[in-house]
Amino acid sequence: MDKTKEKERLSIDIKSEEHRLIKIYAARRGMSMRLYVLESIRQRLAQENENKELSFMTQYAGPVLREAWDNDKDAEYDKL
Repeated sequence: MDKTKEKERLSIDIKSEEHRLIKIYAARRGMSMRLYVLESIRQRLAQENENKELSFMTQYAGPVLREAWDNDKDAEYDKL
């Protein structure tokens, strides 16, 4: 069997209010609740992955990048 087509099932319990809001937001976008939730999860996973890559990049910055990031001009952004 092709591994790319394998699927797992995820069942979660949510509050009635959360269910109602998901239903409303999905309908506003013309989507099923299933697709709305899947897209939301995928966006969050992509964001987490981006944060992970950025963290890795800054954690292991070489001397050139460290010098570029550690300067008086960029120090202003540290205050934000």
